Amino acid sequence: MSTTGSEKAALDPQRAPEEDRIPVVRLLAFTTAGFLAIMTETMPAGLLPQIGHGLGISEGLAGQLVTLYAIGSVVAAVPVIAATRGMNRRPLLLFAVGGLLVFNTVTALSSSYGLTLLARFVAGMASGVIWGLLAGYGRRLVPEHLQGRALAIVGVGQPIALTLGVPLGTWLGSLFDWRGVFWIMSAVALLLMIWIRTLVPDFPGQTAEDRQPIRKIFVAPGIRPVLAVLFLWILAHNILYTYVAPFLAHAGLGSRVDVALLVFGASSIAGIWLTGLLVDRLLRTVTLASLAGFALAALLLGIAGHLLPLVFAGIVAWGLTFGGAPTLLQTAIGDAAGDGADVAQSMFVTVFNLAVAGGGMVGGLLLESAGAGSIPWVLLGFAVLAFAVVAAARRHGFKPGPRMVRS
Repeated sequence: MSTTGSEKAALDPQRAPEEDRIPVVRLLAFTTAGFLAIMTETMPAGLLPQIGHGLGISEGLAGQLVTLYAIGSVVAAVPVIAATRGMNRRPLLLFAVGGLLVFNTVTALSSSYGLTLLARFVAGMASGVIWGLLAGYGRRLVPEHLQGRALAIVGVGQPIALTLGVPLGTWLGSLFDWRGVFWIMSAVALLLMIWIRTLVPDFPGQTAEDRQPIRKIFVAPGIRPVLAVLFLWILAHNILYTYVAPFLAHAGLGSRVDVALLVFGASSIAGIWLTGLLVDRLLRTVTLASLAGFALAALLLGIAGHLLPLVFAGIVAWGLTFGGAPTLLQTAIGDAAGDGADVAQSMFVTVFNLAVAGGGMVGGLLLESAGAGSIPWVLLGFAVLAFAVVAAARRHGFKPGPRMVRS
């Protein structure tokens, strides 16, 4: 028989504070890990001239440091997480963060383009492991009825890093050379390892008897609808996010890209906060409302033309409704996977990165063939498709009502 946290508290008042307590300091270690993983990925984009000069290569070749990192994440997530399911969680997380420490340091020291690419690829693999661990590990730190809220805290580092990664890299590059920026990220990784080792409790991995085959997890009810929504939503988002500069130039706001990204980032953080308040009670409703709002954002951007208030209204709606998407979808896939949550989360990471890469490709094709003005309308189509998948996945994946809590 299931017992909610509030029912347990009523039976045993002395347990009430513990049942409803969010271990913020512990969860913020995971927030920082996600922030560091994304910053490590995106920061070189703001340092391309310096990196190119330092390694004696073109800016185009320097940009492949971002590409190789993303490929490493895609390649590593599922097989490494599946192969390490028996390991205790904290040593594995420390090993992955240590990978960022080591290979950011190698990047800072390297004078060889080939070695630098290899270091970025392996750092990307470490990032894939981190992302495969964070959601499942974070969920285990709290009672089941608070798991969605915990994921909202873990996820807040993502929009901050996505918003600040490139401009922060450019700013730090103006204070130090590009190698100094990678030394800073190595130092952050070292401090994070101390934080995790000191304050985050360990949990055992799965026994051999409890480990489900990867295929069984993939075909479990609810997994594929969540992954389909993930792909459509992240693909749509990244088409616009990757090409936000040419889109804003099309709207007559080419000189205000920094302001637009700041508005998007602030709106995303607000969206995460709102999602965290509601996800454990209204997962399906909030997912549908967020996708509807995302579609509205695309519509506003599509009809805005050169109307500044309408463009920024669309950007605010985009951030508010997309900010909580990782929290919603990680919660949904974790619930659907049950004991296979870590492997399901690694599938989440793989599909997420494929959607990011797809967003760059599709957006580039749109830009060349139909122009920047076509981007919002394609977003609208993907948002409607994702909404339809959620609407159809009523029995599995996106169930109505509060999340079920096991005793």
